[in-house]
Amino acid sequence: MDYKVEVAKQLSMKIDFLSVEEIEAILETPKDRELGDYAFPCFRLAKTLRKAPPMIAQDLLKDFIVEAPIAKVDAVGGYLNFTLDKTGVVKSVLEAIIEKGARYGSKDLGQGKNVVIDYSAPNIAKPFHVGHLRSTVIGNSLYKIYRFEGYNSIGINHLGDWGKQFGMLIAAYKHWGDDKALEDEPLKALLDLYVRIHAELDEHPEYEDEGRAWFKSLEDGDKEAERLWKWFVDLSLVEFNRIYDILGVSFDHFTGESFYNDKMEAVVAEIKEKNLLVESDGAYVVELGEDEPPCIILKRDGATIYATRDITAALYRKKNYDFEKCIYITDYAQDLHFKQWFKVIKLMGYEWADDLMHESFGRVSTEQGKLQTRKGNVILLDDLLNQSIGKVQSIIDERNPDLENKEDVAKAVGIGAVIFHDLSNNKNRDIVFNWDRMLSFEGETGPYVQYTHARACSVIRKSGVNDYADQIDYSLLLDPASLDVIQELAEFPDVVEQAMVRNEPSLITRKIILVAQRFNKFYHDCPILVEDQALKGSRLALVLAVKTVLATGLDLLGIKAPEKM
Repeated sequence: MDYKVEVAKQLSMKIDFLSVEEIEAILETPKDRELGDYAFPCFRLAKTLRKAPPMIAQDLLKDFIVEAPIAKVDAVGGYLNFTLDKTGVVKSVLEAIIEKGARYGSKDLGQGKNVVIDYSAPNIAKPFHVGHLRSTVIGNSLYKIYRFEGYNSIGINHLGDWGKQFGMLIAAYKHWGDDKALEDEPLKALLDLYVRIHAELDEHPEYEDEGRAWFKSLEDGDKEAERLWKWFVDLSLVEFNRIYDILGVSFDHFTGESFYNDKMEAVVAEIKEKNLLVESDGAYVVELGEDEPPCIILKRDGATIYATRDITAALYRKKNYDFEKCIYITDYAQDLHFKQWFKVIKLMGYEWADDLMHESFGRVSTEQGKLQTRKGNVILLDDLLNQSIGKVQSIIDERNPDLENKEDVAKAVGIGAVIFHDLSNNKNRDIVFNWDRMLSFEGETGPYVQYTHARACSVIRKSGVNDYADQIDYSLLLDPASLDVIQELAEFPDVVEQAMVRNEPSLITRKIILVAQRFNKFYHDCPILVEDQALKGSRLALVLAVKTVLATGLDLLGIKAPEKM
């Protein structure tokens, strides 16, 4: 049962000028649980009703017909407070979790509709660094959240495998390329070439023209340019897939920018046919209005640009996937880029342009400044993951050396720590990378949640009870510690929905931290494996519910939930 909705429905009988949805949006959760489970602030109605909020609260209280799940209604100051029938709440929450298991929390909002999620999208020939982590783990989590909510998620890795940078790389290879170095350490060798040619531009500005010419040759189908480009792509993908395997991230399609190379001509022709293409200083652009810079479609040399490829990709995706939403996960530096080409789609007459969503996120920088591949100022993701796994391995060797499958557990916890740290931040926040913070396992961290899950699993194993659904006495779970846990579990479905609506996985990290904290207090205050079988069975049911929700929450973040730690 959605208790907030039920309270809103009953309150709507007394407030006929607000809808159930409007009342639900106004309802609050009191910080002091003694005041009730939900509160309606009457200040919102003072202007409309021309009365003081306390008087409005008293008027609403008069003749209020209390029906389940509400047990009591009180007027306190300018608030109308609602207290739920606690036994009924405990019963419905635990029964729902036991019945639905890993599906608890899903409202099946998608009903099989398609949602395309474009995430990760690293540039070929550049190593995977911590700056790539954000798009990868945010996108992977949203992919899982939408699928959990009943959508058909379609994950696309729009690889940066086209553009002038490949012309620059081919030019650098022609000057200084070492085939053996490329075969031995491909991404390091490619990065060295990329950094070197940019470092030498001051003394050799002609290298810029060489790079531009090589890319034009690549677009025109030059065999040598194509051979080198494909080689660089293949070398890079081997390394990328190794990192994705470590992170547990996968995609339905690896259709990078190059995939649309033979499709762009028709799209440019369509833009021209619709009288949108305008010449500007030798380039061709779409004018977006007086207050906005134009969107470049073709550069002066006739080469395409990012926007051309993104417009082509969007048209292709709508035709082939008929998406309800198409979500792009990149940092906020690309806000203008997406705003521009989204508007081009709209000007082309496609109403589904409104279904294109750019979910930007904050950038990662170091204490020395922003990450810049061309200057070699990067923190390699490989190094971070290996250090995190190594730290967990050392802790296990010290505290629990006989742990089964300790290498697998170290990997799950080490990688989980890195992912959770990233997703625990609101996605719009900038992150200043700090080794100690990233590798901290104390406090509100992924390892803390994973350990709490393992603790719940341990209690269940030690209980020796296989089926206790018939042994639950819900009235035995009305103590403050138990009710605090139940409240967090009851809110989990709404949090998952909001994480999807707002495309914000951090809402789930915060919720499962609260579940873990409340459970650990319950574990401390309420002995579970007691002689009283009714009490034991009831508390074990709560332990099972916590285990289920923590495992689901971690999975939605792309993190494993070990049963032993």
